[in-house]
Amino acid sequence: MMRRCLLALAFLLLGSMASMKMGSVAYAAGESPKDVIAAQVRIQGFSCDRPLRAVLDNKRSRPDHDVWVLTCENATYRFSRYPDMGAKVDVLHEGHR
Repeated sequence: MMRRCLLALAFLLLGSMASMKMGSVAYAAGESPKDVIAAQVRIQGFSCDRPLRAVLDNKRSRPDHDVWVLTCENATYRFSRYPDMGAKVDVLHEGHR
């Protein structure tokens, strides 16, 4: 039982390290935070026609919990994420151009 728990913990740690490494690779490949966040917002079913900017919300962010405000051509979203969990997307404004 203990061995199984240790194995699960090892896989969890490896997975989180891989996701952090993939995130840094995305930025190294020339993608900005606005592009990465816009892609994640779209994956979750929201529309982001053209990402204009992504600003880190320092008041709402915590260690291991980033909160961003993503402004797209057609909407503004609050995007928050804990490591190893799906993002939470709140619509702040829709339909502006």
